[in-house]
Amino acid sequence: MFNGMGNMGNMGGMMKKVQKLQAEMGKMQEELKTRTIDVSAGGGAIKVVMNGEKQIQSLIIDPAAVDPEDVEMLQDLISAAINEAVKKVDDLMASEMGKLTGGLNLPPGMF
Repeated sequence: MFNGMGNMGNMGGMMKKVQKLQAEMGKMQEELKTRTIDVSAGGGAIKVVMNGEKQIQSLIIDPAAVDPEDVEMLQDLISAAINEAVKKVDDLMASEMGKLTGGLNLPPGMF
């Protein structure tokens, strides 16, 4: 017989799981903000350290890479290093969040 609750009992349990997952994801995001990614380009001529908030912590340029006759090459190396660092931060975030969500492919901003 219908007891008036239907699937409502299941909904309460699901909501608790979602709330727990949200809390765990928030904690993970805060922890990831403090992690850093190290990237180099041009055989080590450019080194970038970026945190989980995609802020550059350091940018080191080997003086040998500075050629006033070829500024464009230096600009390309810096761009490549920064772009690689951003990609690695994104990959790290996706990997760590995937561990919490069990591989669910949740849209950005879902939690």
